Amino acid sequence: MDILRTPDEHFDALPDFPFAPHYVTIDGGDGTELRVHYLDEGDPQAPTVLLMHGEPSWSFLYRTMIPVLVDRGLRAVAIDLVGFGRSDKPAARVDYTYERHVGWMRRALDAIGHDAIGLAGITLVGQDWGGLIGLRLVADEPERFARVVAANTGLPTGDTPATEGFLAWQRFSQETPDFPVGAIVNGGCTTTLPPAVVAAYDAPFPDDTYKCGARQFPLLVPTRPDDPASDANRAAWTKLRSFDKPFLTAFSDRDRITRGGERIFQREIPGARNQPHTTIEGAGHFLQEDAGPQLASVVADFVLG
Repeated sequence: MDILRTPDEHFDALPDFPFAPHYVTIDGGDGTELRVHYLDEGDPQAPTVLLMHGEPSWSFLYRTMIPVLVDRGLRAVAIDLVGFGRSDKPAARVDYTYERHVGWMRRALDAIGHDAIGLAGITLVGQDWGGLIGLRLVADEPERFARVVAANTGLPTGDTPATEGFLAWQRFSQETPDFPVGAIVNGGCTTTLPPAVVAAYDAPFPDDTYKCGARQFPLLVPTRPDDPASDANRAAWTKLRSFDKPFLTAFSDRDRITRGGERIFQREIPGARNQPHTTIEGAGHFLQEDAGPQLASVVADFVLG
């Protein structure tokens, strides 16, 4: 694989983002090394909350949640998916597959555990692709996770039709001549983001050559039963149907792509029974932008009891 790396100066002067970068290097496949970026805030000995973003955002998305979690005595680790944020970006769209992303994140968590206090007893907070990838990790290594918060996400197999909202997004992602990442995030919020925040979402992508992952991700969501990832996701669902650790849904009420998707988690996963599931009112797809501190409080309450 050919790899692109966003120059550090693109991340200068990010608004409300005082967090130091951390990196691990993993095997990307075919002998290629990939550098993966993550944030690590709070007491390393405290319970760990793993914050996983989706498409086309990065760990900047969690900037208003991290201080709330740390103030409540938790450790917040926010990781950038490969192809996003300060993580390395393979330069060809064919380099991006669902299975590779699951493997890359598994190796990144292993590496973080070796470089710092080991990652175990994790609370996963997964939104969008952060859930599609994170829930695969939970299914494969349930012993590593203490609990899960699913927020505006899913684990599709392609056995049921995709929502019209998602199909419209998928078409747009492939047909638009430009792929205006900051504007896309802004459009997925109910609040209007300040220009500096929009620019922060554009920062990882100096030009279109850096956007292969962002362009490819919408095509990697299984929307038909014979999708390359369908069998693996079905297998993950089989495992999750025996996951009896606490599982919370925290979806927003104004996300036309995932709204209502919480019901399958609540129905199918044993650990979701009798949990204080919540709906974040007035928030869009990127509920971390619209209601970050509120979502962080929900997570902290869930972890601390």
